[in-house]
Amino acid sequence: MTYTEGFRANMVRRMACPNGISATALAREVGVPQQSLSRWLREASAVNQTDNSSIAPESHMPPKRPQDRSAEEKLKIVLEAEIVPEEQLGAFLRRNGIHEAQLREWRSMMLSGLQKPPRTSSKNTEETRKIHQLEKELQRKEKALAEAAAIIILKKKVQSIWGGEDEPTDKKSGR
Repeated sequence: MTYTEGFRANMVRRMACPNGISATALAREVGVPQQSLSRWLREASAVNQTDNSSIAPESHMPPKRPQDRSAEEKLKIVLEAEIVPEEQLGAFLRRNGIHEAQLREWRSMMLSGLQKPPRTSSKNTEETRKIHQLEKELQRKEKALAEAAAIIILKKKVQSIWGGEDEPTDKKSGR
């Protein structure tokens, strides 16, 4: 079945808009095979990427979703929005496929990224130093405890081999 270019462009527009419908859902809604819709979307995307100047504004692919934009793209849009006159801001936002709230959010993200990182307080560094000192002391005491346990075990083995402390060793040897 053949479809008109206008119908194809309309379907692509519906799938590619910021809150676009999936090809599967659109296929169920309009009765066009999902594979055809996906192919039209891929073709429109390829044409859009290869030659943006030859595409008419009506068939122009809408911009990608705001959450899919890179940090560089967000920064570029925020900077461009700063120089756009207030009465043209709405058209600028529509053309870029974003809402004013997203622009405000990106602006605040940009400003928060420029702020100095909070310094660690001297209290934190003192506590860290104290923790490190206590850990070293704990390791030293654990080593001493392990050594003492080894000495006690060896002492017991010696006593079992040579006899108790209260028994002289000469009695066993017969002297």
